Amino acid sequence: MLFFVAVMAAVCLQRFCELMLAARNARYVRARGGVEVGASHYKYIVLLHLCFFVSLVTEVVATGSAFALPPWWAYCFGLFLAAQLLRYWCILSLGKRWNTRILVIPGEEPLRRGPYRLLRHPNYVVVAIELFTLPLTFSAVHTAIAFTLLNAWLLLRVRIPLEEKSVYEGEESP
Repeated sequence: MLFFVAVMAAVCLQRFCELMLAARNARYVRARGGVEVGASHYKYIVLLHLCFFVSLVTEVVATGSAFALPPWWAYCFGLFLAAQLLRYWCILSLGKRWNTRILVIPGEEPLRRGPYRLLRHPNYVVVAIELFTLPLTFSAVHTAIAFTLLNAWLLLRVRIPLEEKSVYEGEESP
Protein backbone atom coordinates (compact mmCIF):
# COMPACT_ATOMS: atom_id res chain seq x y z
CA MET A 1 0.00 0.00 0.00
CA LEU A 2 2.86 2.38 0.80
CA PHE A 3 4.26 1.92 -2.73
CA PHE A 4 0.88 2.78 -4.26
CA VAL A 5 0.49 5.90 -2.10
CA ALA A 6 4.06 7.02 -2.86
CA VAL A 7 3.61 6.52 -6.61
CA MET A 8 0.28 8.33 -6.65
CA ALA A 9 1.71 11.23 -4.62
CA ALA A 10 4.70 11.49 -6.95
CA VAL A 11 2.54 11.41 -10.09
CA CYS A 12 0.12 14.01 -8.67
CA LEU A 13 3.04 16.27 -7.72
CA GLN A 14 4.50 15.79 -11.20
CA ARG A 15 1.19 16.76 -12.83
CA PHE A 16 0.84 19.83 -10.60
CA CYS A 17 4.37 20.99 -11.52
CA GLU A 18 3.64 20.40 -15.20
CA LEU A 19 0.48 22.51 -14.99
CA MET A 20 2.48 25.33 -13.39
CA LEU A 21 5.11 25.04 -16.15
CA ALA A 22 2.37 25.01 -18.80
CA ALA A 23 0.84 28.19 -17.33
CA ARG A 24 4.22 29.93 -17.37
CA ASN A 25 4.90 28.77 -20.91
CA ALA A 26 1.42 29.91 -22.00
CA ARG A 27 2.19 33.43 -20.77
CA TYR A 28 5.44 33.36 -22.77
CA VAL A 29 3.73 32.16 -25.97
CA ARG A 30 0.81 34.57 -25.63
CA ALA A 31 3.23 37.47 -25.06
CA ARG A 32 4.67 36.64 -28.49
CA GLY A 33 1.28 36.73 -30.18
CA GLY A 34 0.42 33.08 -29.61
CA VAL A 35 -3.19 31.96 -29.80
CA GLU A 36 -4.94 28.94 -28.36
CA VAL A 37 -6.62 26.53 -30.74
CA GLY A 38 -9.40 24.19 -29.61
CA ALA A 39 -9.81 25.65 -26.15
CA SER A 40 -13.31 24.20 -25.93
CA HIS A 41 -12.04 20.60 -25.80
CA TYR A 42 -9.38 21.22 -23.13
CA LYS A 43 -11.88 20.75 -20.30
CA TYR A 44 -12.51 17.21 -21.58
CA ILE A 45 -8.79 16.45 -21.53
CA VAL A 46 -8.63 17.66 -17.92
CA LEU A 47 -11.79 15.73 -17.02
CA LEU A 48 -10.41 12.54 -18.58
CA HIS A 49 -7.23 12.79 -16.51
CA LEU A 50 -9.06 13.61 -13.28
CA CYS A 51 -11.43 10.70 -13.81
CA PHE A 52 -8.45 8.47 -14.58
CA PHE A 53 -6.93 9.13 -11.15
CA VAL A 54 -10.27 8.69 -9.38
CA SER A 55 -10.89 5.43 -11.25
CA LEU A 56 -7.39 4.15 -10.55
CA VAL A 57 -7.60 4.83 -6.83
CA THR A 58 -11.14 3.46 -6.63
CA GLU A 59 -10.29 0.23 -8.45
CA VAL A 60 -7.11 -0.36 -6.46
CA VAL A 61 -8.84 0.28 -3.13
CA ALA A 62 -11.92 -1.78 -4.07
CA THR A 63 -9.88 -4.78 -5.16
CA GLY A 64 -7.18 -4.44 -2.51
CA SER A 65 -4.54 -4.82 -5.21
CA ALA A 66 -2.22 -2.24 -3.61
CA PHE A 67 -1.45 -4.84 -0.92
CA ALA A 68 -0.28 -7.56 -3.31
CA LEU A 69 1.39 -6.39 -6.51
CA PRO A 70 0.90 -8.62 -9.55
CA PRO A 71 3.84 -10.63 -10.93
CA TRP A 72 4.10 -8.25 -13.92
CA TRP A 73 4.15 -5.04 -11.87
CA ALA A 74 7.87 -4.35 -12.41
CA TYR A 75 7.56 -4.58 -16.20
CA CYS A 76 4.59 -2.20 -16.27
CA PHE A 77 6.16 0.20 -13.83
CA GLY A 78 9.46 0.09 -15.72
CA LEU A 79 7.66 1.04 -18.92
CA PHE A 80 5.83 3.79 -17.03
CA LEU A 81 9.19 5.16 -15.82
CA ALA A 82 10.66 4.94 -19.34
CA ALA A 83 7.69 7.00 -20.56
CA GLN A 84 8.62 9.65 -18.00
CA LEU A 85 12.04 9.95 -19.62
CA LEU A 86 10.36 10.48 -22.99
CA ARG A 87 8.01 13.05 -21.35
CA TYR A 88 10.93 15.09 -20.05
CA TRP A 89 12.70 14.82 -23.40
CA CYS A 90 9.54 16.29 -24.99
CA ILE A 91 9.36 19.09 -22.42
CA LEU A 92 13.05 19.96 -22.76
CA SER A 93 12.92 19.78 -26.56
CA LEU A 94 10.02 22.23 -26.86
CA GLY A 95 11.31 24.48 -24.10
CA LYS A 96 9.04 27.48 -23.51
CA ARG A 97 6.70 26.28 -26.24
CA TRP A 98 5.75 23.05 -24.42
CA ASN A 99 2.20 23.14 -23.11
CA THR A 100 -0.81 21.06 -22.21
CA ARG A 101 -2.89 23.27 -24.49
CA ILE A 102 -2.56 23.83 -28.23
CA LEU A 103 -0.87 27.24 -28.43
CA VAL A 104 0.38 28.48 -31.77
CA ILE A 105 2.53 31.49 -32.59
CA PRO A 106 1.36 32.58 -36.05
CA GLY A 107 4.13 32.42 -38.63
CA GLU A 108 6.47 30.28 -36.54
CA GLU A 109 7.43 26.84 -37.71
CA PRO A 110 6.86 23.84 -35.43
CA LEU A 111 9.97 22.87 -33.48
CA ARG A 112 11.73 19.75 -34.76
CA ARG A 113 14.08 18.93 -31.90
CA GLY A 114 14.47 15.82 -29.82
CA PRO A 115 11.69 13.27 -30.27
CA TYR A 116 9.82 15.74 -32.50
CA ARG A 117 12.36 14.96 -35.23
CA LEU A 118 10.95 11.43 -35.29
CA LEU A 119 7.25 11.86 -34.37
CA ARG A 120 4.80 14.73 -34.50
CA HIS A 121 3.12 13.81 -31.22
CA PRO A 122 5.56 11.96 -28.94
CA ASN A 123 3.96 13.37 -25.79
CA TYR A 124 0.69 11.64 -26.75
CA VAL A 125 2.62 8.37 -26.94
CA VAL A 126 3.79 9.06 -23.38
CA VAL A 127 0.22 9.63 -22.17
CA ALA A 128 -1.01 6.46 -23.87
CA ILE A 129 1.75 4.43 -22.21
CA GLU A 130 1.00 5.99 -18.82
CA LEU A 131 -2.73 5.42 -18.96
CA PHE A 132 -2.14 1.75 -19.71
CA THR A 133 0.91 0.85 -17.60
CA LEU A 134 0.28 2.74 -14.36
CA PRO A 135 -3.04 0.99 -13.66
CA LEU A 136 -1.61 -2.39 -14.71
CA THR A 137 1.20 -1.90 -12.18
CA PHE A 138 -1.50 -2.22 -9.53
CA SER A 139 -3.81 -4.72 -11.31
CA ALA A 140 -6.37 -2.04 -12.20
CA VAL A 141 -7.18 -3.68 -15.52
CA HIS A 142 -10.57 -1.98 -16.00
CA THR A 143 -9.03 1.48 -15.56
CA ALA A 144 -6.18 0.63 -17.93
CA ILE A 145 -8.50 -0.51 -20.71
CA ALA A 146 -11.22 2.13 -20.27
CA PHE A 147 -8.94 5.14 -20.12
CA THR A 148 -6.61 3.94 -22.85
CA LEU A 149 -9.63 3.68 -25.15
CA LEU A 150 -11.16 6.99 -24.03
CA ASN A 151 -7.84 8.77 -24.47
CA ALA A 152 -7.33 7.26 -27.93
CA TRP A 153 -10.81 8.38 -28.98
CA LEU A 154 -10.28 11.93 -27.66
CA LEU A 155 -6.85 12.24 -29.25
CA LEU A 156 -7.71 10.71 -32.61
CA ARG A 157 -11.13 12.34 -33.06
CA VAL A 158 -10.50 15.77 -31.52
CA ARG A 159 -7.04 16.76 -30.32
CA ILE A 160 -4.68 15.53 -33.03
CA PRO A 161 -6.84 16.76 -35.95
CA LEU A 162 -6.97 20.23 -34.36
CA GLU A 163 -3.24 20.24 -33.79
CA GLU A 164 -2.50 18.97 -37.27
CA LYS A 165 -4.66 21.66 -38.84
CA SER A 166 -3.33 24.54 -36.76
CA VAL A 167 0.34 23.62 -36.41
CA TYR A 168 1.29 21.37 -39.30
CA GLU A 169 -1.05 22.32 -42.14
CA GLY A 170 0.72 22.07 -45.46
CA GLU A 171 3.77 20.29 -44.04
CA GLU A 172 4.98 16.80 -44.77
CA SER A 173 5.41 14.26 -41.98
CA PRO A 174 8.86 14.11 -40.35
